[in-house]
Amino acid sequence: MARAPKTPAPKSAVPKLEAKAKRKKIGWREWVSLPEWGIKKIKAKVDTGARTSAIHAFKVMPFTKDGGAFVRFLVHPKQRHRKPEVTCVARVIDQRRITDSGGNCQERYVVRTTLKLGNSSWPIELTLSNRDSMGFRMLIGRQAIRRRYVVDPARSYVVRKKKKTAPKNRKP
Repeated sequence: MARAPKTPAPKSAVPKLEAKAKRKKIGWREWVSLPEWGIKKIKAKVDTGARTSAIHAFKVMPFTKDGGAFVRFLVHPKQRHRKPEVTCVARVIDQRRITDSGGNCQERYVVRTTLKLGNSSWPIELTLSNRDSMGFRMLIGRQAIRRRYVVDPARSYVVRKKKKTAPKNRKP
């Protein structure tokens, strides 16, 4: 039985493979910050099974300002701790019906802020959810990391900020 000759990959697929190889790796959990809200450090679970990112928010109070919809809410950035409480304000960009991993549907506010991971920052969408019973205060969904990172599920805390090194004092 004669074998069919191998056909080379289409030219359009080669740059995609190269682009994937150049993407930085992150672990299944990482330390991130949300500078616009004054959250310097929050532990986040990277979940490629979740489309949208979510943050633990409570005392969510909608209000209008200059004709736009906003929400004020509190965040406990420290896992398993009630202090500190950070007050955040964000413009509502949408309200979506979200289905959680247990199949439960919930209407949630969607807001946008800047996520900082290591030395990189970019805007992401977050849903506001009570994650008190969850192990992580924040969940980073696949849309937030799409075309930026590849997740290594065997590793944690891969991304680190590069430390600024002080110039060495050299004697002439």
